[in-house]
Amino acid sequence: MLMKGSDIIVECLLEQGVDTVFGYPGGAVLDIYDSLYKYSDKLSHVLTAHEQGASHAADGYARATGKTGVVIATSGPGATNLVTGIATAYMDSIPMVAITGNVSCSLLGLDSFQEVDITGITLPITKHNFIVKDTAKLADTIRLAFRIAESGRKGPVLIDIPKDITQKSAEYERKEKAPAFKTPAADEKDVMEAVEMLANAKRPYIYTGGGIISADACSELAEFAELLDAPVSSSLMGQGCFDQTNPRYIGMLGMHGTKAAAETIKNCDLFIALGTRFSDRVTGNTKTFASDAKILQIDIDSAEMGKNVEAHKVVVGDVKEVLGRINKLLPKQNHAEWTANSERMAKELTVTMKGTEALPVTPDYLIETLDRLTEGNAVIATEVGQNQMWAAQYYKYRNPRSFISSGGLGTMGYGLGAAMGAKVGCPDKVVVNIAGDGSFHMNLNELVTASKSNIRIIELVINNDVLGMVRQWQRLFYSEHYSQTTLERPTDYVKLGEAFGIKALVIEKKEDVERVLKEALEESKTRPVLIECRIDKDINVLPMVPAGKSITEPIMEIEI
Repeated sequence: MLMKGSDIIVECLLEQGVDTVFGYPGGAVLDIYDSLYKYSDKLSHVLTAHEQGASHAADGYARATGKTGVVIATSGPGATNLVTGIATAYMDSIPMVAITGNVSCSLLGLDSFQEVDITGITLPITKHNFIVKDTAKLADTIRLAFRIAESGRKGPVLIDIPKDITQKSAEYERKEKAPAFKTPAADEKDVMEAVEMLANAKRPYIYTGGGIISADACSELAEFAELLDAPVSSSLMGQGCFDQTNPRYIGMLGMHGTKAAAETIKNCDLFIALGTRFSDRVTGNTKTFASDAKILQIDIDSAEMGKNVEAHKVVVGDVKEVLGRINKLLPKQNHAEWTANSERMAKELTVTMKGTEALPVTPDYLIETLDRLTEGNAVIATEVGQNQMWAAQYYKYRNPRSFISSGGLGTMGYGLGAAMGAKVGCPDKVVVNIAGDGSFHMNLNELVTASKSNIRIIELVINNDVLGMVRQWQRLFYSEHYSQTTLERPTDYVKLGEAFGIKALVIEKKEDVERVLKEALEESKTRPVLIECRIDKDINVLPMVPAGKSITEPIMEIEI
């Protein structure tokens, strides 16, 4: 069938099972948007206030649903506004397809109006990118982009399409969605050697990353933990891959992880890393990391083996497939004394923040109350900074894809767009974005998107009038030189919410917390809600491992 290029794009999106795209129109994508208009009964479009918000929404949609997120932007500044969102997805291995328009082929390379080499710009932050210069190749390029985004270690792919390619016609034949490229099975010898290490371990420690969620391997992980009879910890990206109400769970590992998770490493004899890349925020000083234990690493990406931490044994393969094989081969282990000790430490090794008892509201009480009221079943998005760490520490994640946060890039301004994408993808779930006032002000314009499209999220802003995490570093390591981290912005959150047509509530004291959260949860059944929660600027995130130190040497106590 002879079809216009812009129609081919939309038909291919439908082939891939796409139901929603996020984006912002412009001159170079006018034909694509004309086709979206014609197909509006089959494909939803969410118009954001800014292209960066659209990219974060596509990312949040992907994290919450497991499907590939799609974002569309015009050429030049529209395309470059996607860069931060693409880099965010790349660092956290999130499947995304970004479609950008460009000037017509005859104008490429001439510094034409709104021309930019977006494929050159995004080369380091995409799994692959394309520029399509032949309408006849458009459909197969889109199909290939989705396969690449969804195969192996997932990630973003960009397709740059000059305007004349969307206007010209070519033959189109609908095809069934192709499966992801098959990941080679892990080597049998490697798997058997891993099983032997596991069977011989006396004090095993399971550490999980975002790869468990990406591979849909949470049930295999739960079975593995029972078979091995071992404590379980996770990275920031691994939140929710293991039920955190399970007594085996000893907390997040890393710079702001639990003391129990760090102390258990000191005594383990086998450290098992599953679907994780050993981020510097997790390892601290790599020379001291698990120095008395053997390390077994199982991951889909061979490039991660030995990159940050040298493992004694590596198994390259899909972690779901590898754990499935191990679970069939590994005899039931018994490490009762070891697991009991780790569980005891998880209960006893807690942080102390002197002086918080008299404060009107504290983050732990706020988030633990939210956890109780939602029974741990909400999808929690975050911004980046103290709010992010508190969300990771105090909410108990029972399910995968319930924690939506920028880990690798640490993108302030990410959470509001991501929360909207998560809510669009999971309309029946409660979605809360836990923000700091610093991050919130970066992309608060997206409140208008939530309002106009009635995306029923709860935007919970923890307002301490400072850039909290940077200020915390200045307090501890820069002689309390609070250079440009004291904000004291005059934003009236209630009036701001009203200006955007959003219900706004305020928490000022402990007695407000449960009442306001209950009201917000009820209101969010029909419309988005904004909450400002005011806290003291000197409340810090603990534990905290100073840069370059061992993760077993965290700061556990700071007096306000």
